[in-house]
Amino acid sequence: MSVEDDLVTLYGVAPEEFTALRKELVAAAKKRGDEDAARTIAASRRPTTAAWVLNRLVRTDDSVRARLGGLTAELRAAHAAMDGPRIRELTRTQRTLIAELVRAAFEAAELSNPSAALREDVTGTLQAAIADPEVAGRLGRLEKAEQFSGFGEFGAVTATAPARAARTAAPARPKAPAQPTVPAKELRAARARRDAAAKADAAARKAAESAAAEAEELRTRASTALRRYQKILDTLSAAEEEMNTATAELHAAERAAAKADEAAAKAAADLSEAEDALADLDAG
Repeated sequence: MSVEDDLVTLYGVAPEEFTALRKELVAAAKKRGDEDAARTIAASRRPTTAAWVLNRLVRTDDSVRARLGGLTAELRAAHAAMDGPRIRELTRTQRTLIAELVRAAFEAAELSNPSAALREDVTGTLQAAIADPEVAGRLGRLEKAEQFSGFGEFGAVTATAPARAARTAAPARPKAPAQPTVPAKELRAARARRDAAAKADAAARKAAESAAAEAEELRTRASTALRRYQKILDTLSAAEEEMNTATAELHAAERAAAKADEAAAKAAADLSEAEDALADLDAG
């Protein structure tokens, strides 16, 4: 399995399952000797809820990327041609498409009552994906919500429209409807929540990685100690067996020595009697 396959799998699970699976995939990469893959996987950030919702959307509907990319191309062409009516038409199409994809995203994620902040993050990221192909390219492996600002590359082209109008002496065209705006206070609060959550997530990931490293070190030490203990047990068992053999041999030797002492005492007594008898005979 390649690191790309691992990442596709990793970003396909729910956020609450992400950390445990990331740990498993890092261990698997290390086991197969792919240290680069292990580092890449370990550096992957757990997606926010909004990012996960959109990742799930593009995984369940293959047409999402094509629809977003097609609208991006049409908007770019309309702005390059400075075609006001077409830009307004595509702007309405954009709002309709985003509304449709937002509904589909929450249905795919089985979130029937998303918060206003979550809905805002999903909507803003889809808008950013239309304006910025790089954001669109990250769909499926998003780590966080993206922020939409203006028309991205389109804005620079639109700025030349007044000069073209002056050259052609055409009547002024009405501006395209502005994108709906979010109250600044609500936006700041949402950003603050996102930033706080990102910091908490980073701290939690760092703590988890530190704990995992410490656990791995302790596991290695415990394994080493166990091997040493087993070796000591083996040595002790051999020593006990040797001691038992020596003890049995000692007891046998002691019994043999006792018998030898008895035989020596009897021989000494026999010798004494024989000497006494010889002395009596000599005296007679």
